[in-house]
Amino acid sequence: MNKEQGNKKNPLGYAPIGKLLPKFAIPAVISMLVSALYNIVDQIFIGQGVGMFGNAATNVAFPLTTLATSVGLLLGIGGASNFNLEMGRKHEDNARKIAGSAFGSLFIAGFIICVVVRLALKPLILAFGATPQVMDYAITYVGITSLGMPFYILSIGGNHLVRADGSPTYSMIATVSGALINTVLDPIFIFVFHWGMAGAAWATVAGQMFSALMVMVYWPRYKTVHLSKKDFIPKGKWVRVIVSLGAAACFNQLAMMVSQITMNNVLRYYGGLSVYGSDIPLAVVGIVAKVNMVFLSIVIGIAQGAQPIFGFNYGAKNYDRVRKTYRYAGTTATLIAVAAFLGFQIFPRQITSIFGNGEELYYQFAIEYFRIFMFCTFLNGLQPLTANFFTSIGKAKKGIFLSMTRQLVFLIPLVLLLPMQLGIDGVMYAGPIADGAAGILAIILVLREFKTMPANRQ
Repeated sequence: MNKEQGNKKNPLGYAPIGKLLPKFAIPAVISMLVSALYNIVDQIFIGQGVGMFGNAATNVAFPLTTLATSVGLLLGIGGASNFNLEMGRKHEDNARKIAGSAFGSLFIAGFIICVVVRLALKPLILAFGATPQVMDYAITYVGITSLGMPFYILSIGGNHLVRADGSPTYSMIATVSGALINTVLDPIFIFVFHWGMAGAAWATVAGQMFSALMVMVYWPRYKTVHLSKKDFIPKGKWVRVIVSLGAAACFNQLAMMVSQITMNNVLRYYGGLSVYGSDIPLAVVGIVAKVNMVFLSIVIGIAQGAQPIFGFNYGAKNYDRVRKTYRYAGTTATLIAVAAFLGFQIFPRQITSIFGNGEELYYQFAIEYFRIFMFCTFLNGLQPLTANFFTSIGKAKKGIFLSMTRQLVFLIPLVLLLPMQLGIDGVMYAGPIADGAAGILAIILVLREFKTMPANRQ
């Protein structure tokens, strides 16, 4: 009875899902969209101010951003999921220790990645698929943005923990503020100061630093528990549980990173054998990846908004609310996915033009790639939502498995095999096959989970 009364005091346990989900999801969507804008804005201004080789360089650099994101999500989503589960079980002391360990681990991990990247900068850029024409641009860009990785990782992960504390609006403001700084400084540094790639990189770092500062300012204001200084020293016990539930989101990003590196190298090789050459495919695929991140940011934001609702109610055994939340989130994500599919099919040339001009072969490849590779986008709303769902309810293995299916199980083998028969066109056809298979698998797994879940609150 005490537990039931406690749940009634928390809006996650009683507020209407139709109002609760938008309250958490909209700020999360805005935050994710703004995070995507860090890369989109750089790509647009670099395309206009530096040109195609600059766009290709940001594509080569993108795996490092994905790596940093994976670490931020590992500790941020893992910490937030465990925090909400423990709060739903009324274990506030455990929740406090989890939040503190997650914050401390984010800072340490960011510093380590920064050092490693700077020590192995050129070998990494080569491994990521840089051509001779792109190399100098990529080294300049990554050499500077690596300095911002500790701040970027703290911002990515920390905002999940801020949201889990019941402050989605503050989390959104922290992310939006950093992106606005990046957006304002980009044209100043690139066009006014004539810093080129370096200007775009420094603008990005400035925005990341501000967002991280906003997260640190929130620490003394944590609402549901009080965080003391000693809580920020990571404890092995809590780091393990954090990693267990953050692994799904982390592996999803790592799989994306491996996919990006594989794609870049395949494009470099088979592009060189085609009429397009190596640099056009590298530039185009970078643009498509960044545009697709806008769509994925919305879907992932919905999943993140649903995360505390999933976790709290599953921990409190309010299973009907868990099902209802998934139905609301799944329907919304699918409608957005259909809209993205239509945009990719109808306006590929117009989208490509936003990122600068190119020769006709450039547009020819871009239009074909958009329409073929992104053909199954309408299914792509459910896979990230379902992986996040399993993580949120404490079933990390299923979440990890789903996170890896599209990239590692389906996409990478197809990207390696199909071009052997179809040339560079094989890369294009790998996309819809992988998306379709991953979407169908997600639907099957979540339906099975709902069948095993008790019908009523226990």
